[in-house]
Amino acid sequence: MPASNAPETALIVGVGAGLSAALARHFAARGLRLVLAARDTVKLEELCGETGAEAVTCDAADPRLVDALFAAVDRHLGRLDICVYNPGRRLRGAITELDREEVLEALRITAFGGFLVGQQAARRMVARGRGCILFTGASASLEGYAGSAPFAMGKFALRGLAQSMARELHPQGVHVAHVVIDGQIRSAARPEPPERPDSMLDPAAIAATYWHLATQHRSAWSDELVVRPWVEPF
Repeated sequence: MPASNAPETALIVGVGAGLSAALARHFAARGLRLVLAARDTVKLEELCGETGAEAVTCDAADPRLVDALFAAVDRHLGRLDICVYNPGRRLRGAITELDREEVLEALRITAFGGFLVGQQAARRMVARGRGCILFTGASASLEGYAGSAPFAMGKFALRGLAQSMARELHPQGVHVAHVVIDGQIRSAARPEPPERPDSMLDPAAIAATYWHLATQHRSAWSDELVVRPWVEPF
């Protein structure tokens, strides 16, 4: 977005204790007013207290709940400058054994939800001629792995959505970018081996990268960015 139009508000969809929480803290530290959306908002009480965010219960794959989420965004934020879509469902299993309904649900969460949220964000941002929509991808956005077909299907679809939206919306002043998280994210539940420092992605470092994307000057917008630890093969 233009340098004079610094972001003031953000919506983060699919908030948990990892990357989304790091994004909320990073945005709040820069003065942004926030709405955080998750299926279970009870777990967000401490984060909301820390960041001053408003929590909204939402299943991103449900059109009615997404409509209600954006109505809440309109009430609480007034305008939307940044929208981040993080939800995804990792469903593993042999292709011959996967349950059809579970696969459909995984696709709804990972891809269809991205469309629903992206569409609502775009409607608001196009009307103002500015804003940034960021979609969170994964290694599976680039390669389909054995035993993980549903996740690859969903992430490939989300990447295609981001590419199509970027080509359509960039000329209208709305920045759209897809971020490939190519590696494991460090957490308290998943610490990195002490003998391999910085071998896992630091969520705070990823959040700083998202902020860079969200504040890029429009003369040099990125539409896709891959982040991976320095020791990760590719």
